[in-house]
Amino acid sequence: MYAVIVTGGKQFKVSEGDVIEVEKLEGEAGAKVEFPALMVVDGDNVAVGADVQNTVSGEILKQGKTKKVVVFKYKPKKNERKKNGHRQAFTKVKITKI
Repeated sequence: MYAVIVTGGKQFKVSEGDVIEVEKLEGEAGAKVEFPALMVVDGDNVAVGADVQNTVSGEILKQGKTKKVVVFKYKPKKNERKKNGHRQAFTKVKITKI
């Protein structure tokens, strides 16, 4: 059995026990979260759109930041240089129930 959920503007295919990294969600480690299911597949039974009655439950494992990405902008022959860095925040979630 698996489901397709949406969070942070992205879609994820998940099944029970999966650990996924999603855009930052509010909550501490150990908190419960729920995601709306877009599609649920159970063997030969497929529920899509308005037929889906399920929600997907998960547990927050950790809040964190990804590796730093260096952004370096410059204009040749103008002595214009700008160095910047960015670390995207994420939440690690374990899917507990579909």
